[in-house]
Amino acid sequence: MRRVSRIAAAGVATAALAVTVSACGSSSTSSSSSESSKKNLGLALAYDVGGKGDQSFNDAATAGLEQADKEFGYKSTAVEPQDNESDADKVQRLESLAKAGYNPVIGVGFAYAPAVKEVAAKYPKTTFGIVDDETIKAANVADLVFHEEQASYLAGVAAAKATKSNVVGFIGGVDVPLIHKFEAGFKQGVEDTKKGVTVKSQYLTETAAEGGFSSPDKGESAADGQIDAGADVLYAAAGLSGQGVIKAANANKVWAIGVDSDQYKQDALKAYKDSILTSAMKNVQGAVFGLAKSVEDGKPETGVVRGSLENGGVSVSNSNPTFADNADIQAAIKKAEEGIKSGTITVKTS
Repeated sequence: MRRVSRIAAAGVATAALAVTVSACGSSSTSSSSSESSKKNLGLALAYDVGGKGDQSFNDAATAGLEQADKEFGYKSTAVEPQDNESDADKVQRLESLAKAGYNPVIGVGFAYAPAVKEVAAKYPKTTFGIVDDETIKAANVADLVFHEEQASYLAGVAAAKATKSNVVGFIGGVDVPLIHKFEAGFKQGVEDTKKGVTVKSQYLTETAAEGGFSSPDKGESAADGQIDAGADVLYAAAGLSGQGVIKAANANKVWAIGVDSDQYKQDALKAYKDSILTSAMKNVQGAVFGLAKSVEDGKPETGVVRGSLENGGVSVSNSNPTFADNADIQAAIKKAEEGIKSGTITVKTS
């Protein structure tokens, strides 16, 4: 029911914004004129699949929006995705937000790339951001990307140190290049830390439309299979589906490693938190807030803005005392961090 109500709310919001679209017209000329005459309403997020409440990627973006509202007195907005939507649906959503007077407008997820490219050309005075894509080269677009493979390498170090069965698992939401970065870094971290550990890898779906990022039941089923095959540490890069992986890990008394947000601290996962060893985080919150701040300061970020271990854009969490107080794991993590930062360790991306 909650998912249905979110979609329904999104439809109402989109319909309301569409009225603004009709009133303003659709040509580039009228769009630019409209932009210059409107007071900035604040930040706008267009969510990726899974939407708000995924306890991971989208919620990290939400935290950045809330930080901007608090800091700048904005009344920002966020719009949910719809099931099986097209690029045209995304274009309409972004156009509606830009015409309504939001700035910046951020597409949360690589699936927004075609829409951001098209709409940014129509609204040159609005700053657009896209998370997890760096293919758009435009004067008013910031590509907010991360070295996910670096945080995943550290997750692999942790997994190799924590495993007793010498079998660990990786579960990717969708079989796409972005998630390959998580897998590659994790595998390398495991292999560099402890020889003889088997890494089992599995992807839930071939496309996002099949629910790879939004189906906890798929994540739970995959995790159960890997646990049956001997895995005692599971790392999932699967958005909302990762909740099912964490649930299965808890039920079977093995370790899970969270992703994107510090999942040990997430309220929706508190029943399972003692099974979350650590989380491989990327600072989506900071990237979203940073773009909003740059617009507020009159110096909008553009081009590739990349988070790394060096600049604090990616990291692993220390919230679980079992992880934070384990001297062996912490020493290995520190050594790996220093190697990545100095360049003596180059982490693979595929």
